[in-house]
Amino acid sequence: MFDMELPWWEFVVRGVIIYIALLVMVRVSGRRTVGQFTPFDLLIVMLLSEAVSSGLTGGDESLAGGLIVAATLVALKSLIAVVAVRNTRFEHLVDGRAVLIGRDGVFFDDVTRRCKLSQSDIEEALREHDCPRPEMKCAFLEADGGITILRNPQ
Repeated sequence: MFDMELPWWEFVVRGVIIYIALLVMVRVSGRRTVGQFTPFDLLIVMLLSEAVSSGLTGGDESLAGGLIVAATLVALKSLIAVVAVRNTRFEHLVDGRAVLIGRDGVFFDDVTRRCKLSQSDIEEALREHDCPRPEMKCAFLEADGGITILRNPQ
């Protein structure tokens, strides 16, 4: 149960490497993947977790090894949160920042393409905010993948 096949520090190193690699992959894949899962996105996340699970433990199936990896991942998340609060450049690197995707009823095609937003995503956001295009002042793709619509003052 507690007999580990690998030294404790190897679990920590494996956890750090895989956490950073997955963080980079998720950031590269785009904001919508993080904020709003489609069934396809959810399947990818589930398969990613399965794909890296043995890499985290190196084949070790001990309780202690699993707990060391879990503690490492929680500690990394906490450390990243502390650093992000103190350093806005690091926060933007890890969490991203809002992107202006439209103004005055017009969406910027090059920006929406780069952000992997479909026309249906945009129309859905306008409906959710009960804002017809002509009344839209600004639209932002938030770091969490949501779309915020600001209306012109009436």
